[in-house]
Amino acid sequence: MNFSRIVINGFIIYACIALFFLLMEVVGWSDQIYLRLINFAFVIYGVNRTIKSNYHDNVGGYFTNLVSGIFTALVSLILGIFSFIAYIEYKGGNDYLNHFSASYIFGGGEPSLYQFCAGLALEGIASSVIVSFALMQYWKDKVEKINKVDDIAHNQH
Repeated sequence: MNFSRIVINGFIIYACIALFFLLMEVVGWSDQIYLRLINFAFVIYGVNRTIKSNYHDNVGGYFTNLVSGIFTALVSLILGIFSFIAYIEYKGGNDYLNHFSASYIFGGGEPSLYQFCAGLALEGIASSVIVSFALMQYWKDKVEKINKVDDIAHNQH
């Protein structure tokens, strides 16, 4: 695992998501929940970039690449949550959050900032794992030859 690659690709995901949310806020579409599904495209891009780079650098192993993908997405999640906290505090704290949280599926009522971030963290962890597993279905035959026997005793001479 190349940790600098994980951090760089995690930061790329974070930057794309942050710019997308700021654009949605400026245009006035921040209440459109279905536009948030575009985040998956950014996460897929960054995780795939990590696994693809690992493949080109001959970093083999299903589990190694799976964990690299998950960590890449988690880096962006951690950066995103801290930025979200700062942004909500800048925009007015709980008053802005109560307006903002109405357009989210989870929650109900008026969650505090940290309850909302806990919900975002659970959502982000789940999506990190799902995207990484899904991409590893594509990459698994490339990063690990599990159906081949390498020892001489099992190969025909």
